[in-house]
Amino acid sequence: MAVLFSPLQIRNITFRNRITISPMCEYSAENGFSNDWHLVHLGSRAVGGAGLIITEAVAVSAEGRISPSDLGIWDDAHIAGLKRITDFISGQGTVPGIQLAHAGRKSSTEVPWKGIHLVAPEDGGWKEIYAPSAIPFSDKYGLPIALSQEGIKNVIQDFKTAASRALAAGFKVVELHGAHGYLIHQFLSPLSNQRTDEYGGDFTNRVRFLLEIVAAVREVWPAEYPLFVRLSATDWADGGWNLEESTTLALLLKDRGVDLIDTSSGGLTPAQKIVLGPLYQTPFAEHIRKETGIMTGAVGLITTPEEAESIVAEGKADLVLIARESLRDPYFPIHAAHALKDESHVWPVQYERAKPRLIRN
Repeated sequence: MAVLFSPLQIRNITFRNRITISPMCEYSAENGFSNDWHLVHLGSRAVGGAGLIITEAVAVSAEGRISPSDLGIWDDAHIAGLKRITDFISGQGTVPGIQLAHAGRKSSTEVPWKGIHLVAPEDGGWKEIYAPSAIPFSDKYGLPIALSQEGIKNVIQDFKTAASRALAAGFKVVELHGAHGYLIHQFLSPLSNQRTDEYGGDFTNRVRFLLEIVAAVREVWPAEYPLFVRLSATDWADGGWNLEESTTLALLLKDRGVDLIDTSSGGLTPAQKIVLGPLYQTPFAEHIRKETGIMTGAVGLITTPEEAESIVAEGKADLVLIARESLRDPYFPIHAAHALKDESHVWPVQYERAKPRLIRN
């Protein structure tokens, strides 16, 4: 058996393999509601054999959406459509996960294929966007309003309520989106957080918002279910959030009931200077795992079965998150099992007659 196809248990949930479909926005919802696109998109990757599928960023409030076409979970009415999806995913032997998010200063923007720019209220956007400080992401985005302390408490409550709805919708893993320049990340980075109260300034204050969200979510999220946090390990920018801070934060999160750090990077500032290449973010996941003992997931330009296998076999991460490669190939796990000559991977019974015979040397 390839290590990539070995099971992993976190709390009371067992993933059949180490392949996770990474959260990827589809910008195909209306008023936050899921539809047939989301069912087929996520369902096909469950048929493809992933151990865990995490939805795109699902907004905890209407104004927390990146665009008017994002999924949402701010209303009980959103539960039924999501439950339809989790039922199908679970029926394929895959664990359904949800990423809860608030876009902060990067909200109320147009879908990517129409060009990134602010969406005005008359075109379906919202009147006000919020951030830790009144600093826009760029001149293509809106000028945010700095959240009041009451506003901060309201957002924390939104995450807590969203986690309760996620449970009702049948999800078994919650991931909090603290990366890619969205609201939680905006609080973490000194480049976007210039507050002078207890939510800004030094490291302890800048991580307070996330720690309070974790505490609130853990109050309603069952102890037997995993809780992940996605972090940008570095801003790739001078004076920004960095790997050392991510590592220290990971220890704090571990002590507060977080089980795994989904380790990404960047997205906070247009001034970032990212050095791209195969597995370019994996060293961040490896570093955090070795320094803290918390489980990690590796993501970023992982495109071959051999690369994925090496990450888990060499102890660099516990899960491998596949993003763009899963868009190119929804059946990546099936093809990876064949490439790695692993016969343990279970095919959908409907497809068994097409299963190729492994040729061994």
